[in-house]
Amino acid sequence: MRFDDQRLRLLEELKASGIKDTAVLSAFSLIPREDYVLPEYKEYAYRNRPLPINQGQTISQPSMIAIMMSELNLSPQDIVLEIGTGSGYQTALLASIVKEVCTVELHDSLSLNAQKILKAAGFKNIFFRIGDGWAGWEKAYPAYKEFDKIIVSAAAEEVPPRLCDQLAEGGIMVVPVGGSLSQVLHIIVREKDMLKVRQDYPCTFVPLVKKI
Repeated sequence: MRFDDQRLRLLEELKASGIKDTAVLSAFSLIPREDYVLPEYKEYAYRNRPLPINQGQTISQPSMIAIMMSELNLSPQDIVLEIGTGSGYQTALLASIVKEVCTVELHDSLSLNAQKILKAAGFKNIFFRIGDGWAGWEKAYPAYKEFDKIIVSAAAEEVPPRLCDQLAEGGIMVVPVGGSLSQVLHIIVREKDMLKVRQDYPCTFVPLVKKI
């Protein structure tokens, strides 16, 4: 089966699972996941499952990415902070919807590879930082202090306080929180300088590593 056909089949699977956000579904229809997986896993690119990438990390399960993006209620005016660039696939999905994506990756080899793929794909609204995701967008260009939306693609032991500080008024953050084996997705909204937290969706992510 051709990749285009497989992408359409995945799209139907996402719809059947309850994903209704038209912007998110459109992004999944446009972005070729096969460009972001290792060569030995290309035949599995459109399976609804996570896949290994380098540095012991993973490219997340498409349905979980779709859930997280839907919870963010993304709009074309949004400036989004992504923690965990990884392969760059989710970065591409986000960048196809929003104004700008600022993405942070701890592993320099992953970031540099994702930068190469994303620039070759023609994206001009993505900015990169190599560093500690717990610190967010620190000492990076553009010099944003806060973001409309924040998405964390690794499991935190607790909600990262420095990311909360970078969430704008009315902003939304999604972050998996829990132990090494399983977590629960936390959806956090800043309203009138208060953080409202809702816990939903069991999930399993690689740990969000703190840089020592």
